[in-house]
Amino acid sequence: MSNYSFQGNPSYSYGVCGPLAGAIKSDVTGVELTAPLYTLGTDVTVTGKNNQPKKFKGVDHVTLADQNYFKIFQYKWLAGSSTTALDAPYHVVLTSDQAKLYFPTLSYDQMIGKVVTYDTLKTTVTGIVQTITQNTDFSCHDFISFSSAAPKTALGNNLQLDQWNSTNSASEVFIKLAPHTSAANIERQVNTLLKKKSPPSADEIKRGSSRSFTVQPLKDIHFDQKYGTFDYSGPANKTRLYLLLAVAGFLLILGCINFINLTTAQATQRAKEIGIRKTMGSSRAQLVIQFLSETFLITLIAVIISVALTPVILKLFSDFIASGVKADFIHQPGIFLFLFGLTVIVSVLSGFYPALMLSGYKPVLVLKNQAQSNSHKTRNAWMRKSLTVSQFVIAQFFIMATVLVSKQIYYALHKDLGFKKDAIVFIDSPWKHRKLTTNRVLANKLRALPGIEMLSVGTAAPSSGSTNTTLATYKDGKKDLSTEVEVKYADENYIKLYKIKILAGRNIQAGDSTTGLAINEKYARILGFTNPNDAVGKQLEKFNGLKNVRIIGVIGDFYAHSLQSPINPLAILASGANDTYQTGTFHIALKPEITAGDWNKTIAAMGKIWKESYPDDDFNYQFYDKSIAQFYGQEQNTSTLLTWATGLSILISCLGLLGLAIYTTSQRTKEIGVRKVLGASVTQIVTLLSTELVLLILLAFVIVTPLAWLAMNKWMETYSDKTTISWWIFAASGAVMLIAAVVTSSFQTIKAAIVNPVKSLRSE
Repeated sequence: MSNYSFQGNPSYSYGVCGPLAGAIKSDVTGVELTAPLYTLGTDVTVTGKNNQPKKFKGVDHVTLADQNYFKIFQYKWLAGSSTTALDAPYHVVLTSDQAKLYFPTLSYDQMIGKVVTYDTLKTTVTGIVQTITQNTDFSCHDFISFSSAAPKTALGNNLQLDQWNSTNSASEVFIKLAPHTSAANIERQVNTLLKKKSPPSADEIKRGSSRSFTVQPLKDIHFDQKYGTFDYSGPANKTRLYLLLAVAGFLLILGCINFINLTTAQATQRAKEIGIRKTMGSSRAQLVIQFLSETFLITLIAVIISVALTPVILKLFSDFIASGVKADFIHQPGIFLFLFGLTVIVSVLSGFYPALMLSGYKPVLVLKNQAQSNSHKTRNAWMRKSLTVSQFVIAQFFIMATVLVSKQIYYALHKDLGFKKDAIVFIDSPWKHRKLTTNRVLANKLRALPGIEMLSVGTAAPSSGSTNTTLATYKDGKKDLSTEVEVKYADENYIKLYKIKILAGRNIQAGDSTTGLAINEKYARILGFTNPNDAVGKQLEKFNGLKNVRIIGVIGDFYAHSLQSPINPLAILASGANDTYQTGTFHIALKPEITAGDWNKTIAAMGKIWKESYPDDDFNYQFYDKSIAQFYGQEQNTSTLLTWATGLSILISCLGLLGLAIYTTSQRTKEIGVRKVLGASVTQIVTLLSTELVLLILLAFVIVTPLAWLAMNKWMETYSDKTTISWWIFAASGAVMLIAAVVTSSFQTIKAAIVNPVKSLRSE
C-alpha cells in the first residue's frame, strides 16, 4: 500500500507504482511469491453463433495477472494447466461463470483455445477455474497474462512499468512471505528501494512531503477504510455494521422489556394456577423452568417467523446492504447455531424475571385473591417502572437521531453550494473512443437544439467525486508559498452556465489556456489577499507544469465535493482545444419547461445526436442535482434504517405501555370505584391514572436528551458544513413520544374510568 504526506496532511492508496512488483522480485529478500495485478474496465468481444461477433460492453473485474496469483490464491481448475496457463503473453484464464457467459454452449475443455478480445487485445483461453462461491473481495473473473502488456503498446504505457513517481490505484501487488520472515523487514527493504529508485527532491523535503510503502495483512483489507480494496469494489464499512448491530440490539432489548412488562401485567390471571400447582407439590424451581420453557417456545416461534421474513427484509433494504448479501441459510449452517444461542439468551433475558416473580407467589395469598398485596403494589413496582423508562429512552433516542439525520440531508440538498444545480445535464464522452473532431461536431449539434439554453465543454462539474490536483508556487517577495490546488478545465461558458460568482477580474477565455486562470476566494486568502481585487494580475509559478500563469479572475467559493469535505484552494483553467481529456464532458443547461415533457423531448433529441457521433457507445446522461444527492446516499440509507427502527421502537414501547396501563388499572380497580362513588369525574380519573405515565416519559426525556446530544454532536463532526442541532428536535421527539404514549394508554384508562363503580367495588 502507498502512504503520502503533503505539508503534514496524510493520504493513502491501495495502488502502487508500476515497477514495484519487478523490483521486489529482483531486489527484496524474504519474499516467496510476488503477484502483480492491474485491473481493467474493457469491452469484450467473442465469437458467437454462426461465427458472428458477440460483444459485452463495459466489463469490469478484469485483471492482468501472472501465474503466481494462482499460487497465492487457490482455485479449483476445471480445464487447462494450473502451472503454465499465464506464463506466455496473450493468454487468459476465465472463471466458470464468466466462461459460460462467453461460451454458453461449449464444455470447459472445448473453451480452451477460443479467442477473447479485450478492446483490441486478442487473447487465447488457456484455463478455466471454478468461480469462488464464498464471500470474497477477490471477484475478478478474467485473468489476462501480465506479460501481454508489452512496453511500447497502449496497455504497456498504462502500466507505467518504469515510472517510480506515479501511483495508479489499478496497480496492486500481493506478496507471500517466506517462512520466518517478518512483514516489518519486507517493509523496510521496500522503502529503502523506493528511496534509491526515486529519492525525494529538495523541494519535497522543504515543503514536508513524503512517500512510503506499507505491508498490509490480507485479513485486514476487507474492513480497511483507510486504504480500500480494488477499483471495482470498496471495503466493507465496519461502522455501518456496528450501527446495524446497535439497532438490532436496542430493538431486542425493547422486545425483552416489553415481554417482561406484559407478562407481569397479566400475572394475576395465572395467580390461581400457580397457587394450585404449589399446593399440589410443585417446587419454585419447577415453576421457574415451566415459565422459562414457555418463554423459550414463544421466542423460538418468533425466530422461525424472522427466518421466513429475512429474504423480504433484505429486499426492502437492498440499497443499504452490499450487493451479494443474501439469506443463504443452507450454505451457512453457523447461522443456525447463532440463532439457537440468540433464542436462549433472549428467552433468559425476557423470561427470567417474570418466572421468578410468578413462582414467588404464596399459595395462601393467591387463593384469597391477595396475590398482589404488599410488595407488588403499583406505586412500589420500581422494576417495572425502570424498564418502562428504559423503553422510552431508546424510543426517544431513535426519534431524535432520525430527525437530525433527515435535517442534515435536507440542509445538504438545499444549501446554496455556490453554483446552480437545477435543470443541468452533463454527459461524459467515451474515454476510449473519444475524438476531438467528433466532440466538436457533437457540441455544435447540441447547441442547435431549441431546448438547450447553454452548453459548456470541459472536465468535471463544480461538485463531483473526481479530483485533479497540482502544486503551485506564489512568491510574495519574502518567501515562496507552495500550495496544493484542485484544478478544473472549462470553456468560457462554464462559469456562466453554473452561475458561479465572479468577485474580481474577468471570466476565463479560450486564449487563456496557457497564460491565465481563475482562482477561488479561499485560494486568494491563502495567498494573503483579503481583497479579491488585489489577487488579479499576480503570477503563479510551476502551476500544473506551466512556468508562469497569471490570475485573471477570482470566483466565489463553492463546494467541490460533499459537505463532509472543506472548501479547498481551487483554480479553473481554460481547456486546451486539442486536449481530449480537457474537452471530454458536456455540461448542458436546459431551457425552462413550458409544457410537461419538454425536457424529455430535448433529451431524446440529444440521444439521437449522440448515436450519430458515437454509435457503439450508450447515451448516458445525468441530471446534476441528482448526482449531488448521491454524495449523501449513505446518510439517506441511514435515515431509512432509523425511520424503520423508530417506528418499531415506538410500536414496541406502546405495547409495553399498554401492559403497564393494564397492570395499573387492574391494581386500582377498587380505588377507581370509590373515587367515582365520591363524585370523581371520568376526566379526573383518567388524569389521575395518566399522571404517573407522563412523569415516566418526562424522566426518560431528561435522561435521553444529553445522551442524544452527545451522540449527534459526534456524528456531526464528520461534516465541515453542517446544520444546527436545534432545541426543537428534542422537544418534538418528547412530544411525539408523549402523544403516542397517552393515546395508547388512554384506551385502557378510559375503559377503567367508565366502568360502573358497583362492578368495581364487587370485584375480587
